[in-house]
Amino acid sequence: MPLPSLLIDAFRLTLWLVLLALAFAPLERLFALRRRESRRNWLADLGYFYMSGIVPTMLIAAPLAVVSAGVRAVTPDPYNRAIATLPLGVTILLAILVAEIGSYWVHRWCHRSPYLWQFHAVHHTPDHLDWLVNTRAHPVDIVVTRLGGLVPIYLLGLDGHSSTERGMVPVIVTLIGTVWSFLVHANVRWRFGWLEHIIATPAFHHWHHTNDEHRDHNFAATLPVVDRVFGTLHLPKQWPEVYGIDKPVKPNFYDEVVQPFIPPR
Repeated sequence: MPLPSLLIDAFRLTLWLVLLALAFAPLERLFALRRRESRRNWLADLGYFYMSGIVPTMLIAAPLAVVSAGVRAVTPDPYNRAIATLPLGVTILLAILVAEIGSYWVHRWCHRSPYLWQFHAVHHTPDHLDWLVNTRAHPVDIVVTRLGGLVPIYLLGLDGHSSTERGMVPVIVTLIGTVWSFLVHANVRWRFGWLEHIIATPAFHHWHHTNDEHRDHNFAATLPVVDRVFGTLHLPKQWPEVYGIDKPVKPNFYDEVVQPFIPPR
């Protein structure tokens, strides 16, 4: 990536960070689920924020371009025209549903595959949750899960390759998912009653991070109904008591970022 583009991305992320902090810092202070005297590893989390905002974007562009070109080459024109005639709002809703199902199975796979878990475990290491933990993730993990949601959109032609307006659909889906991810990781004690079974909430996702007998539930990003359909929904009235993983990753750059690439002996 050219230096000017990198600087622009860093500035964009800094502005985004300031806006998120202004929104979530007061909320987590006023409505904290759990009070903490100080926030550990905040410098590392800031590093992950910038790395997660720059590196994955660079890595997913090429695979998505290949998928898009391949789909255009084999998809019948009548199908493309049918998709193009759908209202933009309907296309976005379909894309969100398709992305949700795709990312659900990839996310679930990351918990089942010992190799992928090495990367995904970085996100589950913290023994607490707050909005900034959302970006505490290995770049490979972000690339895999994001492709899991975006590739099905491109395979079904919902990316609007023939229209500039509809070409924004994957961007809109990614933006919605990104913003919502900060909310569901937030350290807030809000509960939303019946709405929690329709859209992901902090309680829903906090149970995904639990480290007790209820671990490996709630893999969906925004739609809990996907977990209900596939039998992985867990949403009791109480909050989880413990977070993290059994064998935490050492909190340094080598063990968290480099070590997962090295096959175990």
